[in-house]
Amino acid sequence: MSNPRIEKEVLEAWARTLLEHSLGGIDPGDRVMIKGEAECWPLMEVLERRVIASGGIPDICLVPPNNERGKVWSSNMARYGSAEQLAATPSWHEERYRSMTKYLEVLGACDPQSYSDLNAAQSAALAAADRPFSSLRLGKPWVLTLFPTQGLADLEGLSLQEYTQIIVEACSADPLPLKVAEEALAPLFEKGRVITIDTACPHEHRELSLRLDISPSRPCLCYGLRNFPDGEIYTSPDARSAQGEIYFDLPVSYGGVDIQGIYLRLEQGRIVEYSAVQGNDKLSAIIEADEGSHRLGEVALGMNGGLSRVLKHPLFVEKVGGTLHLAIGASYDRAFVEDPASPEGKARLQALVDQGIMNASAQHVDIVTDFRPGGAGRRVRIDETELEVRGGVWRVKGG
Repeated sequence: MSNPRIEKEVLEAWARTLLEHSLGGIDPGDRVMIKGEAECWPLMEVLERRVIASGGIPDICLVPPNNERGKVWSSNMARYGSAEQLAATPSWHEERYRSMTKYLEVLGACDPQSYSDLNAAQSAALAAADRPFSSLRLGKPWVLTLFPTQGLADLEGLSLQEYTQIIVEACSADPLPLKVAEEALAPLFEKGRVITIDTACPHEHRELSLRLDISPSRPCLCYGLRNFPDGEIYTSPDARSAQGEIYFDLPVSYGGVDIQGIYLRLEQGRIVEYSAVQGNDKLSAIIEADEGSHRLGEVALGMNGGLSRVLKHPLFVEKVGGTLHLAIGASYDRAFVEDPASPEGKARLQALVDQGIMNASAQHVDIVTDFRPGGAGRRVRIDETELEVRGGVWRVKGG
């Protein structure tokens, strides 16, 4: 196992930001799940020690290398297990997740391709089995970060040390300036009704246009509270509303497989046609996972001007300033209500689900298009207000 060279002071500062800024501090008695593969241990160990020093209770969840992000089952269960076995989730697994007050996940895979050959049915079964626990995590304070590993560096075609330098620089930056840039756009999302996204399809030499209704939802600003590094403003569209076509040119790595050159056509909110220049089988496995994965759960603008190098990992590529991403699959609770756990929040969310406005799915997969010079993106408008990329971030055009 190759370990990246990261100075102790950097790891301490990284852990401090995650625990104090992202999770709002650790109180005595907090139960904090710290989840990740063994290769992420240098950062996980610092996090564990800091949680203990704050009076909290750390729960170290070591993830096997054949398990994507610590799902309830590994790729072996998906390949060889029966439906009865997949349904037999141990009761202690649910009790463990329910007992946590905060969650911290350190992404970083030893072998990202160890689950890349799963077919659509196997991938869907894993996602469905894990969905209840993902929902439990999302209902409490949580944050994701990414630790450099040789496996991820290999996917990017970089040496481990080159890759480590990119990750460390991104995770050492002050996240608060992101908030200022995002607050400037928040009123547009708050008052806006329709977002229109125009892209160019290079194979057919024509422009595509997609319209989404964002009137039922609210903007969510991202400056290191859920992802780190961070930098996006997002919301969830009315899942019934997407109409038109769109092209995504930036590569994303999902389950160890690169997907790039994605084309989608949607009618009345539903994906009715799709293709990818690279990774089409994996795209098909994502979209065909369930009924909800035929709809969209998120629209977002990347706002981090400091991420000039586009990496394939979704945590990075979707944050690059001047990009836009949509998510295939589940909507976000917080895009509709401020407090999903409150009685009022739960009632509104259920009403939105009943109306078909809020989308439910075992999937939530981000796909990204580039609006910087040379990218496939052409125009983004919220109602009649056009946005542009200036100074590495999205701004009101001419404003």
